[in-house]
Amino acid sequence: MGCRICIFGDSVTWGANDFEKGGWVNRLRIYSDKYLDDFPVYNLGVSGDSTNELLERFELECRVRRPEVIIFSIGLNDSMFVKDKNDYYVTIKRFKENLGRLISLAKVYSQKIIFMGLTKVDESKTTPIPWELTLYYENENIKKYDVEIKTIADKNNLIYIELYGLLKVTDLDDGLHANAKGHEKIFQKVKSVLFDNKYIC
Repeated sequence: MGCRICIFGDSVTWGANDFEKGGWVNRLRIYSDKYLDDFPVYNLGVSGDSTNELLERFELECRVRRPEVIIFSIGLNDSMFVKDKNDYYVTIKRFKENLGRLISLAKVYSQKIIFMGLTKVDESKTTPIPWELTLYYENENIKKYDVEIKTIADKNNLIYIELYGLLKVTDLDDGLHANAKGHEKIFQKVKSVLFDNKYIC
């Protein structure tokens, strides 16, 4: 019996900076195609997305794919500090509300919902980020948002995959995005939850 797996997120989900295999989600798809029978993996990561943007497209993406497992890998951009407005891109309060809304929408399609934790950054390269000098990614802020993800996952009896201590500085390409080695580490962790521990249909 097949099982459609939809993975929603941002540029890390999309596979940015993995020039070998196109990111951890694509690695998961390759593994599934090779070793499993009819377990399609859909990469629904969009570079730059926060929970705000994901909410705008989530229902439409689900309606056409009807997922049986939903994975959320989102929050890094929410935690970004925007110097011009002296606040986070998405406030903690709004972030929590958005996560709750995403869970409610996801449960229309599946009870198998997984939340990915957030990865650390190399602050020497992300405070600010070189391509936008008003934007800052800081580990202290990322951790705050990561805690909220785990809290809401636990409250709703959903699986949370911790990633905060997984990547080293050498696993990051530009300080923010994982390189091929980093994506491989994330892939292995997700694979162990989905397939090795048989959290699938």
